[in-house]
Amino acid sequence: MKQKGCADILIKNPPAKHFNSCNAASPRRGSSCPQFTQKVISAIIKIMTELEAYYNKFNEEHRLTTRHGTVEFTVTMHYIHEAIAGRTGLSILDVGAGTGRYSVALAQEGHTVTAVELVERNRKAIEAKHQSGVHIWPGNALDLSFLPEASFDITLIFGPMYHLHTQEERLKVFEEAKRVTKKGGTILAAYVMNDYSIIEYCFKKNKIKEVMSAGQLTKDFKTISTEKDLYSYLRLEDINGLNKRAGLERIKIIAADGPSDYMRRELNAMDEETFKLFLEYQLSNAERPELLGASSHTVDILRN
Repeated sequence: MKQKGCADILIKNPPAKHFNSCNAASPRRGSSCPQFTQKVISAIIKIMTELEAYYNKFNEEHRLTTRHGTVEFTVTMHYIHEAIAGRTGLSILDVGAGTGRYSVALAQEGHTVTAVELVERNRKAIEAKHQSGVHIWPGNALDLSFLPEASFDITLIFGPMYHLHTQEERLKVFEEAKRVTKKGGTILAAYVMNDYSIIEYCFKKNKIKEVMSAGQLTKDFKTISTEKDLYSYLRLEDINGLNKRAGLERIKIIAADGPSDYMRRELNAMDEETFKLFLEYQLSNAERPELLGASSHTVDILRN
């Protein structure tokens, strides 16, 4: 994920190639998802088109190897390992796998990983790594009908929630994740936080008056995103409400990168010893509730 600003930037591109959440030919009975109106389907198709265009230009592989990306990856892997709890040979689903940073790392540890990715360029990047134990599928988080029920010990949703704008869409992602995850299994869902966008884009880049004039903020500085926007930003109360409606039990929620996205220049200037100390700092403080809302990314760890 790359920060683009409050309620984000509209990118116009050709029709989407991947959306079959309401495909009557789906092999899973009852997958016609009648709760989606045609308007919602059209909006989803549009955002998926924009996502493909955006991620075809954006170097996701590079982002997670930068120092601020390394903080996010290191902290997130720590909590994935908590969910693994010393078990071997698990079946893990990585929805929105990107270029496979997590998929490949987990397969190298001996787990079997199913990587579902919308963007063709990203899928090719995973394929180019020739990692045994990684099985790659084209697809999106709203329709996992090609995967059987109760198949995975752990499901990762790192990315899809960034780009969905309604509770209806987010609940559909969780409906699919719950179906394919084993009962008692773990679902980890990542979000981009509202106040990160406000601080980093609106104030640091002096866009606050422009954004307010465009009606993209509420009076209490909550971003207003629509289907025209590439990203949506949430607050903790939004995530809590989503979990309640989805019927998911929180194990814990963590700040995956904390202040690191605000500190890119400072992180890059650190020597290796100092940067290692920063990693230790974030690992030690990732669960502190008073720091969660201002993190760039949070990861909600849920029991199915």
